[in-house]
Amino acid sequence: MSTSSSFLYYATWKKWLTVMLCVLAAVYAAPNLVSREITKPLSEQYSKWVPVHPVNLGLDLQGGSYLLLGVDVGVAMKDRLSSLVDAARSELQKEKVGYLGLAVQGSDAIGFTLRESADSEKMRDIKNAIDRELSIEQTGDQVVLRLPEPVLQRYKLQIIEQSIEIVRRRIDETGTREPLIQRSGDDRILLQLPGVSDPEQIKRLLGQTAKMTFHLVDETSTLSGGMAVPPGYQALPEREDPSRMVVIRKQAALSGETLTDAQASVNPTTGQPAVHFKFDALGGRRFADITKENVGQMFAIVLDGKVITAPVIREPITGGSGQIDGNFTVQGANELALLLRAGALPAPLTVLEERTVGPGLGQDAVQAGKISGLIGFGLVVLFMLASYGRWGVYANIALLLNVAMLFAMLSLLGATLTLPGIAGIVLTIGMAVDANVLIYERVREELRGGRTILSAFDTGYSKAMAAIVDSNLTTIIAGLILFSLGSGPVKGFAVTLTLGIITSMFSAIMVTRLMVLHHLRSAKPASIHI
Repeated sequence: MSTSSSFLYYATWKKWLTVMLCVLAAVYAAPNLVSREITKPLSEQYSKWVPVHPVNLGLDLQGGSYLLLGVDVGVAMKDRLSSLVDAARSELQKEKVGYLGLAVQGSDAIGFTLRESADSEKMRDIKNAIDRELSIEQTGDQVVLRLPEPVLQRYKLQIIEQSIEIVRRRIDETGTREPLIQRSGDDRILLQLPGVSDPEQIKRLLGQTAKMTFHLVDETSTLSGGMAVPPGYQALPEREDPSRMVVIRKQAALSGETLTDAQASVNPTTGQPAVHFKFDALGGRRFADITKENVGQMFAIVLDGKVITAPVIREPITGGSGQIDGNFTVQGANELALLLRAGALPAPLTVLEERTVGPGLGQDAVQAGKISGLIGFGLVVLFMLASYGRWGVYANIALLLNVAMLFAMLSLLGATLTLPGIAGIVLTIGMAVDANVLIYERVREELRGGRTILSAFDTGYSKAMAAIVDSNLTTIIAGLILFSLGSGPVKGFAVTLTLGIITSMFSAIMVTRLMVLHHLRSAKPASIHI
C-alpha cells in the first residue's frame, strides 16, 4: 500500500491538533458535571484564568419569570413632535417670520398660520432647516409639516430597538444570567429571566424611563396656592414631597444624554448615600459654562418629571462631574446609578403579561432530559459494541468526546439550554455514529472483496466521505433554516442540532480515524473482524 494514501497519511500537526481539541473540549465541558453552587462563585473569581462556565439553563429548565412589555411608542412620538415644534419656533424666529398657533397636529405633524402671505416662499427652506425628511403642505397661509409614513415606521422601529438595547443593559447589570430579550410584534418586548422567581426589582427598574435633565430654577422655587407659572417655565413636584412644586425653565440647560458614568457613592459631608456622575467632554464643558454663569442660582436635577434635588450653585464646577443628593437609601442610590448608566428609555414600558415558572417544573424537565440522554447514549453504545466490537469501542470513545465538544461549544458561546435544546442533543447522539457506521460497512465490503486491511480502510474512508458530507451538510442546512426563520424554542433546537452535527463530523472523521490508524500501525493485525 502506498504511503501517500489519504487514510495512512495523518500529518503530525493534525494529530496534535486533534488531541489538543479533545483535551480542551473535556476541560471546558467539565464544569457541567459539577453543581452550579460550586461553579458560580468560581466563575466570578477565576473566569479570566479558568474555564468554569457551565451551560446556562433556560426558563423551562430552572424556572424564573416571563414578562411581556408594551412600548408606548405614542409618548415617544409626542416628544419627537414637540422637539419639531421647538425647532420650528427657533427657525421661524431666526428668519423673522411671523406666525400664529404653532402646535402639534394629530400624531404625525405640526402646523401654524403665517401672519404675512409673502413669507410662504421661505417655508421650503425653513422646512429643510428643521428636518429635510418632513413633507410640507401649504393651503393659503396654513402650513403643515408632516412626517411621511416611511419615516414614521423607521422611527418607531428605532424606538423598539433602542428600548430593547436599554432593557438589556439594565437587566444585565442586575446579575440576571442570560435573560432572553427579543421583539414581539410591532410594539412589544418579550423578556424571560431564568432563575428570577420575584421580578419586582426588574419591574421597578423597567418602570422608570430614567430621562434626566438639568434646569435652572425660577427665583421663587416653590409655588403657593394661586401663584401663576411665569411664561417659559413649568412647575414640577419634588421627588421626596410631591406636594411641593418647583418652578423650572421648560427648556433644559443640559441633557442626561451626555452622561458617561454614574456610580453610587457617599456624601463626605453628611455621610448619606448619593450618586456621583460624569459627563463626556461636550457635556462637561456645557456644565462648567452653566455653573460659571449662574453662581448663586438654584439648579434643578429632574428625573422622569420629578425634581430630585435643586441645590444652589456655590461655585463653578469645572471637573466634568457632579453629585446628586436626594435622601437616597443605599439600594435607591445603586438603582439610580444603574438607570443613568444604562441610559434613558425612549418610551415608557408597561407590563402587559407576567408569569412565574417554578423551579420544580424545571427540575423535572432537567431530570427527564438526563434520563433520556443517558438512555439514548447507552443504546447507541451497546449497538456499536454489538455490531463492530473493537471498532465500536473507538466509535463510542469518539461519541463521548463528541458530547464533550458539544457542551464545551455551548459553554463558550454562552448559549442557553432549553427543553428543545435537550431534544437536539439527544437526536445528535443518535446521529453521531452515522459516519462510523458508513465507514465500517464500507470497510466490510472492501474486505469481502479481497482487499488488504490497510487498503480496505483507506478505500472505506475515502468512498464513505462523500456520503458522510452530503448527509451531514443537508442536516446543517436544515438547522440553519430553522435558526434563521424560527424563534425561541425552535432556535434552541436548531443550535444544538447544528453544533452537534459539526462536532460529530469532527469526532467521527478525525478522532476515530486517529485511533483506528494507531491500532493498525502498532498492532499490525494479520486479520480483523468487523
